[in-house]
Amino acid sequence: MSLWIRNEPRDRGLAPDGAPVAQTAHASAALAGMSIRDAVRSRPFIGLYLGCLVSSFGLFVPFAHLVPYATDHGVPPASAVLLLGVIGIGSTAGRLLLGDVADRLGRRRSLLVMFAGMAASLCVWAASGGFAMLAVFALVYGVFYGGYVALLPALVMDAFGGRNVSGIIGILYTSIAFGTLIGPSATGFAFDASGSYTVAILLGAAANLLGAAIVGWGARAGPRAAS
Repeated sequence: MSLWIRNEPRDRGLAPDGAPVAQTAHASAALAGMSIRDAVRSRPFIGLYLGCLVSSFGLFVPFAHLVPYATDHGVPPASAVLLLGVIGIGSTAGRLLLGDVADRLGRRRSLLVMFAGMAASLCVWAASGGFAMLAVFALVYGVFYGGYVALLPALVMDAFGGRNVSGIIGILYTSIAFGTLIGPSATGFAFDASGSYTVAILLGAAANLLGAAIVGWGARAGPRAAS
């Protein structure tokens, strides 16, 4: 569906609030940027796609398994479900606060920090048992997860321009969909086989680090060439 989104109201001769604009303004409204075909075949996009795909195998595991993990470690169910809310609080804070940090640090570099932060927080989860430590994990993980979600669209805009940004983002997000489909289910099977979440959680941390390495590989292609 994102392929059909119109990027600019001026494409239809309108200003952002629906008022008509002059034909001269409409004629000069073309956005710079790569075509979808060129973008998805470029090394930066391939690196970003594969990095997001690999990291997403562990991305949503906490959303599916944190509550049963907590109850298995003696946390009352009424408290365990609050941990999902703590992730949401952290995510909101990350989306609001880390965007400004990324503008100063650089968005691609900041994305690598998000991957590393999620990996480190997953290691904290693997070593946690009580509610307090799990809440710390949930908050910190939420912050880095929220920053990750907020950064991706801006990073795509930086790398490929605005002309086809909706379609490029839509294609990129299929990588996260594939990982999300497989990761939580695979974690459940791993728990059923071993009786422990530890290996699956640590694999999720490793997946984030590998994803960061792949995105870094793609970034070495140099600056974008906008057509």
